[in-house]
Amino acid sequence: MESAGAQPGPLLHHLLARPFAPAEVRLEALRARLTALPDALATARAVLGDMPRVHVETAIGQFEGVAALVRDQVPVLAAEAPAMAIETAAAEAMSALTEFAGWLTGRLDGADRDPRLGRRLWEAKLWHTLDTELGSREILDRAFRHLDQLTDEIRSAAGELLGIANPGDDTVRRALEQLSADHPSNGTVVAVAGDALAEATAFVRAHGLVSLVEDPLVIQEMPEFARGVAVAYCDSAGPLETAELPTVFAIAPTPADWSPERAASFYREYNDHMMRNLTVHEAMPGHYLQLAQARRFRGSTPVRALCSSGTFIEGWAVYTEKLMADTGFGGLPVRLQQLKSHLRMTINAILDQSVHCDAMTESEAMRLMLDRGFQEEGEAAGKWRRTLLTSTQLSTYFVGYTEVAELAAARPAATPLRDWHDALLAHGSPAPRHLDTLLGVSGW
Repeated sequence: MESAGAQPGPLLHHLLARPFAPAEVRLEALRARLTALPDALATARAVLGDMPRVHVETAIGQFEGVAALVRDQVPVLAAEAPAMAIETAAAEAMSALTEFAGWLTGRLDGADRDPRLGRRLWEAKLWHTLDTELGSREILDRAFRHLDQLTDEIRSAAGELLGIANPGDDTVRRALEQLSADHPSNGTVVAVAGDALAEATAFVRAHGLVSLVEDPLVIQEMPEFARGVAVAYCDSAGPLETAELPTVFAIAPTPADWSPERAASFYREYNDHMMRNLTVHEAMPGHYLQLAQARRFRGSTPVRALCSSGTFIEGWAVYTEKLMADTGFGGLPVRLQQLKSHLRMTINAILDQSVHCDAMTESEAMRLMLDRGFQEEGEAAGKWRRTLLTSTQLSTYFVGYTEVAELAAARPAATPLRDWHDALLAHGSPAPRHLDTLLGVSGW
């Protein structure tokens, strides 16, 4: 679910793209943010010291996207309220963005700081990210055990697809290669996700897996300012928003400077069957549905709505991948891609800790992803960058799935599956370890 990080794109984009108020109101807020931007970027130049090269490279691309946002989209909104003078603020912001991008480019040669946090800082951040009783060593041990279990399962599924009695890793690669023949392109990937959403929604409804919502959902290409970290994200309206605004499921196309071979590798990874699994995770019944239910939650104080757990959010989405595949969504092809996705999320946790704490090298990480995760090289290279760009977030998938799956397994025998899933989603987005108490499991 992760999108762009500490850069001004989201602060501007939400005002431009979400019609939560009349154009005049949004433009007034936009003008204030654009006016503040030059000083904010000047402060950033003053306080930023040594930076890792991978962070600087990513920031340059994202700030180019922010500049495009101001150049192309601000005039569109301004045309709806011509009396609002915003041109000066936009021009000064553009100048500051250009200057900042140039400053970043000038820092590339000296950007040699190690992006790895080290165990002390990483473990301290992990505690705040996960809000779990699991320690880092136990997480790593569980991840390796789960990796072995998933390997057996994906071999078995590949053997079933190809009719091979004693399947091994070569069987898995042959099965995945066969499935990768059906894949989208930059021009069709949004439409493929739309079809997958319709299929997944109908499947959830037919099997009574969880109660649905009618909130609007828009599938679109990911804005340029948000690219460079994750392949897709789900962006819901703010937790305190009262206007009827759509949730956005954004997908990043391959960059224009990629070679045809690298782009082809990407879409072999995100083939039609994996797109169904990705849509389950990001939309139905994953992030879109869970976040829509969370917006309906009313706690004793509005602050509860602001305190969301990424561990629960990602854990629910990963849990629904397995739920849908186990129930038969997409048949054996989606089941294989779901297992591959779960291999990836398990390896995410291993990479997160091993890279930041145990000096895992790029070649070791690539070998793990290619050999044990059966990933395409382009996907693995992107995940290596993401591991360096982020810290602890990649652990939320595995830890969240582990804890949400345990809660799901605690369903009382007399409670229908849909009722139990609705109960899991009825408390906002708390850390999974708090749901035991919130659900009152013993009382069911």
